[in-house]
Amino acid sequence: MAGNHDAASQITKHLRLPDNVTLFSTKHPEQIVLEDLNVAVYGQGFATRAVTDDLSQAYPQGDPQLFNIGLLHTCLDGKPGHEPYAPCSVDGLRSKGYQYWALGHVHNREEVSQDPWIVFPGNIQGRHIRELGPKGCTLVSVKNVEIAEVEHRDLDVMRWSLCELDVSASETIDDIYEQVREGLQSASDAAEGRPVAVRLVLQGACATHSTLHADRERWTQEYRALATGLGGAGIWLEKVAIKTWPSVSVDEVLERDDALSGLLRAIRDMEMDASALELLTDDISALRQKLPAELLGGDDPYDPTKPELLKEALEDIKELLVNRLLTTEKGA
Repeated sequence: MAGNHDAASQITKHLRLPDNVTLFSTKHPEQIVLEDLNVAVYGQGFATRAVTDDLSQAYPQGDPQLFNIGLLHTCLDGKPGHEPYAPCSVDGLRSKGYQYWALGHVHNREEVSQDPWIVFPGNIQGRHIRELGPKGCTLVSVKNVEIAEVEHRDLDVMRWSLCELDVSASETIDDIYEQVREGLQSASDAAEGRPVAVRLVLQGACATHSTLHADRERWTQEYRALATGLGGAGIWLEKVAIKTWPSVSVDEVLERDDALSGLLRAIRDMEMDASALELLTDDISALRQKLPAELLGGDDPYDPTKPELLKEALEDIKELLVNRLLTTEKGA
């Protein structure tokens, strides 16, 4: 049955399907009866990518002598992060008298209802970091025209995992390293023998905040090497995000009336107006000419004279200065 991606794809429109595959009409709902199984399957595909009508309204009533299965590509009553295609309601689906509704479009598995069973089985393979955990299909066991069991079955060949670690209790870099090792190993174990792509996030107020932020690239490479050396089917560290903050509170220091608080306020409020950015761009243009061509070109070119990159650099500098000042304050 065609969904929004199939309707928009020139490739799938010209694929030759196996003889045992039936493609539902995109003009109206169809019923296919599997006589040997005493089953009726109902469905309608998308004629265009953006179908905003409630297709389920035109589905026929279920046959009380058969086990009725409804197939529908839909957002149901709306799902965050998904286009509002073929919206419908649980009550509307329930009114058709089907024993089971298999819904597509939403990539996360969800058992919407058990009376009747209405299930988004999700996709069979996570594609990016927003599609975490096991992916696969839903196996439905039927006995005497009644559903006996509904269970998830894994089909994915690799996993995506978000490894968020609170490092506030770690006193040293070595403590954090060990915590990262344990977190990555747990992600690998949870993948059950599959390769796993992990996004590592370090967060919390910690004594080593300045050390982590002062040399982000070094620690990123340290953790990548750690991931490579762990056992299992393999870990790919998709991204390392260091979101820690100083154990000395910035707000506490800012509330004081001394030289350090004044300096911190000046750094925090530092901004670049258009004229300052223009002057800085002129100074950096000479540096740009010395950069290798492969860095300046390609799919993701780097141009240090771009105003947005200069503003990002200013924020990084402000963060570094604040961290250094707070570290000095703590050690004083």
